[in-house]
Amino acid sequence: MEVLIVEREKHFRADDLRPQLPGIKVHDFKTAEDALAAAPACDVLVALAHNVTDELVGAMPNLGYIVSLSAGVDHLWSLKNLQPQVRITNGRGIHGPQMAEMAFLYMIGLSRNYRQMEANQRSHVWDRWAQPVLVDKTVVIIGIGAISEAIATRCKAFGMTVVGVSNARGETQGFDRVVPRAQLREAASEADFLIVLVPLDERTRHLVNGEIFSAMKPSAFVINLARGDVIDEPAMVKALQDRTIAGAGLDVFSIEPLPKDHPLWDMPNVMMSPRIGGMSDIYDRQVLPLVAHNLNAWREGRQQDLRNVVR
Repeated sequence: MEVLIVEREKHFRADDLRPQLPGIKVHDFKTAEDALAAAPACDVLVALAHNVTDELVGAMPNLGYIVSLSAGVDHLWSLKNLQPQVRITNGRGIHGPQMAEMAFLYMIGLSRNYRQMEANQRSHVWDRWAQPVLVDKTVVIIGIGAISEAIATRCKAFGMTVVGVSNARGETQGFDRVVPRAQLREAASEADFLIVLVPLDERTRHLVNGEIFSAMKPSAFVINLARGDVIDEPAMVKALQDRTIAGAGLDVFSIEPLPKDHPLWDMPNVMMSPRIGGMSDIYDRQVLPLVAHNLNAWREGRQQDLRNVVR
């Protein structure tokens, strides 16, 4: 077994893994292009899913296992050279703290109009207004998993009502109630904050569309921490322009990086971040135990013990 790691060390350090894999040769590179020379000898690939290229996979004839450092692996399904027998696990379950804090950054920042506070500071303007609070507000979370549960727990500490939308989960800790996806429109009509966390697939593409925005209160905000295409972006832009909804907090977009001429850049009722919701300054410590466990299980032939199996 030879392991190929492709990572710029923002999320994972190969030197942290080597002591936990005695006797295993570990190659590490910062980019997929740099890794091509070592790729043919390796049968395991460790990387953020969106950093895996078709060229790299095609250069690994012995590839048997991909360890995704990220939770989302939808990019992998677009790779023509990815063989169906390759086992895949992901980084699900480690992102709760940072994603929950990003959700609160958006909820507080949007509701209190922090962008206007920043503008006033730059212009030396002393302008005071009543500050909305989160207590008694309703947050509707589309998709229930470890991240949603982390957000829900914190929302309850703020005195909020939490409604989940999921076809896979019923009653869940931290949620006041859970409704099926067929009732998304009705749930959205209750939301002060609609948080999107469902994975992207053909069933969820444009799940949040013009119909959902028209059902929302004009005082409500949408927050997307999932994938850009879960939301019908043109419909969202129109809803924001028409003030059908009050605003949006967006960490993901249909096209990334977001084109410089995209209208979202200049909307006063939008807060944005460059797909950093899942990042943290302790990501390497968060993901290392999962990666080490899975690689040791793989080399010992204990595939039944792999965690977070996607395929």
